[in-house]
Amino acid sequence: MNANAEIFAALRQFEKERGIPASYMIERITQALLAAYKKDKDGYTDNVYVELTENKMCMYAQKEIVDEVISPATEITLDAAKKIDKKAQLGDLINVEIKTQNFGRIAAQTAKQVIIQGIREAERGMVFENFSSKEHEILTGTVLRIDNSGDMTIRIGQGSDKTDALLAVGEQVAGEKFVEGDMIRVYVVEVRRNNRGPQVLVSRTHPALVKRLFELEVPEIDSGEVEIRSIAREPGSRTKIAVYATEENIDPVGACVGAKGARVAAVVDELQGEKMDIVVWSEDICAFVASALSPADVVSVTQIAGAKACRVIVPDDQLSLAIGKEGQNARLAARLTGCKIDIKPTSQAESVTEE
Repeated sequence: MNANAEIFAALRQFEKERGIPASYMIERITQALLAAYKKDKDGYTDNVYVELTENKMCMYAQKEIVDEVISPATEITLDAAKKIDKKAQLGDLINVEIKTQNFGRIAAQTAKQVIIQGIREAERGMVFENFSSKEHEILTGTVLRIDNSGDMTIRIGQGSDKTDALLAVGEQVAGEKFVEGDMIRVYVVEVRRNNRGPQVLVSRTHPALVKRLFELEVPEIDSGEVEIRSIAREPGSRTKIAVYATEENIDPVGACVGAKGARVAAVVDELQGEKMDIVVWSEDICAFVASALSPADVVSVTQIAGAKACRVIVPDDQLSLAIGKEGQNARLAARLTGCKIDIKPTSQAESVTEE
């Protein structure tokens, strides 16, 4: 096997192991040879090209045949040209082979750096493409390190597809505790390009994390029989999720809860105890608001004319439950429905009606 065949065999093996196309590496080798020539000759390369095949690897400088050479990089005498091609004539262009083995040590080092940089860029590009396709999905990773600022570096992926993701302190749930080496599920918010390679930004607080977890646990969501229409979340504390059945005879809430609460329990466990309210979505804003205020019972809901707002009447003993601790239940219900909610107890219903 000749040297060129060995090079191509190595490139094919490299492609198999690292996933970097041989054609890409051939291009980088060509660039490396041109960079080495420029370093060695400290000059012009616009007329230089590389011919690289399994049978040969040659480098040429295309030069014009002249009587008197003024620019050696681009010109050659007729006598010298005839040593290459006996039919050469003045004014012709002729390819002059460049002996790459004559490159100096510095030029060879330059070529090596170009090839290494090419490999790094290719690997970064592959990682970017791989993880860009995983935006808005859940990935499992390992906590690699925790900075003094609280930011966490998460190692995600496997083999040559692995990379490090940033779980910023602002994307972490207050109260959740992880240590280096822990396995963690994260939601991929965005994948960015930067000079040091792709940057994967992940979150534990994003509402879509809850949506993806339910999709993993509830087959009816995956099949499209049940849809998640809206989510309102206060990470680490409570989430409300509105679901809708696209087919008759399916209980969307029951599907999400699962037998003996197993499905919702799996989601709650992953979120380390975050409370979960699952309610039925409705086109009827009054019915939707009543459902969203669960677990409180509602006497009536009236839409306020000219505004996306509702007045809700609840039994006196349900008022604190409807509002929730520090207003959380009412706040999440308003975000879930996109509707401003004014809650009054039954004892004040008559005065509200008079208004």
